[in-house]
Amino acid sequence: MNWPQLVVPYDRNTQAQRHAINHRILRVDLTERRLWLDEHDEAWYRRYVGGRGVVAYYLMSALPAGADPLGPENLLIFAPGVLNGTTLPGSGRHGVGGKSPLTGGLGSSEAGGWWGAELKRAGFDGIVIQGRAETPVYLWLHDGQVEFRPADHLWGQLTGEVQAAIRAEVGDERACISSIGPAGENLVRYAAIMTHANRAAGRTGMGAVMGSKNLKAIAVRGTAPALGVANRKGLAEVSKWLGANYKTLAGWAVEMGTPGGVNWLNSVSGLPTHAFQDPDFAGADAISGEVMHATILQERDTCNVCPITCKQVVRIDEGPYKVDPLYGGPEYETLAAFGSNCGISDLAAVAKANELAAAYGLDTISTGGTLAFVMECFAKGQLTPAQTGGWTLNFGDAAGMVQAIEMIARGTGFGVEMGQGSARMAAALGGDALDMALHVRGQELPMHEPRLKPGLGLGYMVSPTGADHMHNIHDTVYNWPTNDLARVAAVGITEPVPLHDLGERKVDLFYHETNWTHFLDCGVICMFYPYHYHHLADALGAAAGWDVSVDEIMTIGRRAATLSRMFNLREGLDPASERLPKRFFKPFVHGGLADERLDPLALERAKAAYFTRMGWTPDTGRPTPETLAALDLGWAAEAVTR
Repeated sequence: MNWPQLVVPYDRNTQAQRHAINHRILRVDLTERRLWLDEHDEAWYRRYVGGRGVVAYYLMSALPAGADPLGPENLLIFAPGVLNGTTLPGSGRHGVGGKSPLTGGLGSSEAGGWWGAELKRAGFDGIVIQGRAETPVYLWLHDGQVEFRPADHLWGQLTGEVQAAIRAEVGDERACISSIGPAGENLVRYAAIMTHANRAAGRTGMGAVMGSKNLKAIAVRGTAPALGVANRKGLAEVSKWLGANYKTLAGWAVEMGTPGGVNWLNSVSGLPTHAFQDPDFAGADAISGEVMHATILQERDTCNVCPITCKQVVRIDEGPYKVDPLYGGPEYETLAAFGSNCGISDLAAVAKANELAAAYGLDTISTGGTLAFVMECFAKGQLTPAQTGGWTLNFGDAAGMVQAIEMIARGTGFGVEMGQGSARMAAALGGDALDMALHVRGQELPMHEPRLKPGLGLGYMVSPTGADHMHNIHDTVYNWPTNDLARVAAVGITEPVPLHDLGERKVDLFYHETNWTHFLDCGVICMFYPYHYHHLADALGAAAGWDVSVDEIMTIGRRAATLSRMFNLREGLDPASERLPKRFFKPFVHGGLADERLDPLALERAKAAYFTRMGWTPDTGRPTPETLAALDLGWAAEAVTR
């Protein structure tokens, strides 16, 4: 294969002195076998920063309207942020995006580890990929150089196998690998891109986009030390504050990480059980963080410049489900998605499901949500063995769940249908199945109960990526004195906000905090960190040499959310689809949320109020010309007039 190569000026000592920005976005056309650079000025970086902002910018400016998400026109965008590659704790993430094959709208996801920082140290601020290679390839970026390498021999391999093979081929055990497994190759609509074989850019199906391009992996390595910053002292002050406070303010993450939420959420009817049908799960303790830490936990892992070590690593050497620690371990979302939501209390089976999802490259949330949907359909007669080739799957069937994951990833039997996701399956089945598919705009709900957290339910509705729990709020952390409540004091919210409130106070809180979380996804900064607004304004300014205010970082988040909104409108996503499944408008009959239900009219009022706060029309959420001008998005205004 005769591929061009690209070499850009690179000196590891000079690289370490740069002020957090390389001014190089690598462009790749796999069809035309072409490489080039976009070299943006500082104003561009200050406007979009990285992550979701950069993803939305390229989708709006470089992707033709109406492009097929699985066609060669679609873009696959890898986007660290300005702060990635610096010494700021929490900056060990990177963004990935494109047009989603799951929702048809904005695809945007984030992964942890070292890959984003390594790309920055290698001399690039991001990668934008278009086209489709004739045969499988991978990219090798190292110290300013870009190489195409054949990947025919890697096609069909698991992510851990790919990582080992590529490191051997490039001769560097420190090379960071982002790759797809068989799920991405087989175009499962919720396939993930895996970094280090155990960290997923999981949501919105970016693994399928990568597979559609015959791109198996991207390996990166930069030998420069941490990138230089304009004001080392200023960045060090933020890092010092974090070092003095994280054990107290993020103690939950230090102590047990996300699995610590299983038992507590079960006690307040917030643990999704049997496809969100039941208010509690009798087997919750068996899949809890406490039991996992006492039994199968091998160690705790971390990401670049992160002292918290919240990531779980499990190992099982005996029994029917042997689990390789290479693939990490289940976090809260996975414990609930494959555990309680599927009615399964076998921790070993859940850990095995997590391993398979990482090895094959699957989003555990959408996989678990789809399996729970299938289980409910069998339970209520919406699916029969006659429709599935004799195969069945029931709540509580651990072995069947594990088998189903392999069927989905490999595209065998009924796995082909399940690989389309619950929304498309429900549309094909019709009838009552339409109300059983728990999704917003085609993306399965995360493992957080909106009857407990109504503001989060609003966030599911208006998320630009379909239902998402990260660029969102969790109402339970604002209704009593917490660090989260202390953070929003900067915008005048000084008193606890009632849990089930959906009025003006909750919308005000939602507006500020989701602009903040969209900024974090531009950063790209871990949301588990207890930073206040001014900390990251100071950090961004110190890294790049800018005078950054809190208002500016909130505007960056609002700009990213608005540009994402414009893309979805351009792609024809109907605002009427921004609604929650009907299930959540009915209360549980017992438990901690007995008689609590979401009010659809209150949600619609809250949605209209949020749109108004954002400068979008309250009925359709269309950004107004005045808003676009204020956010420097006039260049994209045509998209909202069509």
